[in-house]
Amino acid sequence: MSVEPASNAFVRLLPGLAISAALAAAGMTLGRIGWLQAHGFSALTLAIVLGILVGNTLYPRFAATCGGGVSFSKQSLLRLGVVLYGLRLTVQDIGHVGFAGVATDALVLSSTFALACYIGIKWLGLDRNTAMLIGAGSSICGAAAVMASEPVVRARAEQVTVAVATVVVFGTFAIFLYPALFELNQHWALIPGGAEGFGIYAGSTIHEVAQVVAAARSVGPHAADTAVIAKMVRVMMLAPFLIMLSAWLARHDAKRAGGGQAGDGYAALPKAKLAVPWFAFAFVAVVLFNSLRLLPASAVALTNEIDTVLLAMAMAALGLTTHISSIRKAGIKPLLLALILFVWLVVGGALINRWVFGWLS
Repeated sequence: MSVEPASNAFVRLLPGLAISAALAAAGMTLGRIGWLQAHGFSALTLAIVLGILVGNTLYPRFAATCGGGVSFSKQSLLRLGVVLYGLRLTVQDIGHVGFAGVATDALVLSSTFALACYIGIKWLGLDRNTAMLIGAGSSICGAAAVMASEPVVRARAEQVTVAVATVVVFGTFAIFLYPALFELNQHWALIPGGAEGFGIYAGSTIHEVAQVVAAARSVGPHAADTAVIAKMVRVMMLAPFLIMLSAWLARHDAKRAGGGQAGDGYAALPKAKLAVPWFAFAFVAVVLFNSLRLLPASAVALTNEIDTVLLAMAMAALGLTTHISSIRKAGIKPLLLALILFVWLVVGGALINRWVFGWLS
């Protein structure tokens, strides 16, 4: 059996890579507009919106030619983008928020994801993948967490897009809500620590990094500094989350396969195995390497820019393969789940922040 030369395989990927790159470039260009930045619309969010627009209008005519490259962008470039995301983080970030900040992030993450699974699957009757993706996006770092969780839960494109959409909706609302909550906290003092304490609250409860920055800057520079650090620590928890999620899914599906059950909206698997998210281990390795400060700042900045391109291409490719009809079929339940999680992040997150810092102070 003949093997296709690598050069020919790359040529077949070019059309799909080109359209993904073009949409990513457009999203990044729009993302530099001041008004969009101020309202928390990142390049990733804009790239998926553009992808959906093109994917439901012009793209079907070229899908046969571009499919290979689009799939490569959505899968391989995504994993590489998640790995390189580690260059935005260092172990030293943990020291800036202390044990209390790390404990707060961990409690917010675990409680939010657990609620997503229980309410989404048991109460609302959502399929497991959609509930878990919405939970990952709400509890960790928005669209990036949804995309990183996709290969672990083996989700479909429309399930990923629905989850990303909920993050955009409620994360954008948080940008306007949190400055008002800060003013209320000035009188109620529910969250201790003044502007810096409120920054940790914002970083531990708002979905996207860009949304955290937009909301915290409206409060003040001290709040913005601690909010970004708290958010970065939360992002750092993505790798252990993916590893534990993969192990849990393998164990759960093995039990179902052994018992021959097929309820809860998905069939029992004939064979279950651990889907090891190797890119999560590589992500941790990059964070540890970046903590050594061996690379010059200019090299890190350039790599971060490349990383944004890779993630934007993955988002654009996801949008290209998402059909509006599939999103409509999902109905109101995913949005309702995201709303419940958002309320929990605002109210429950405030209580967690107060309890942790009160207990450890």
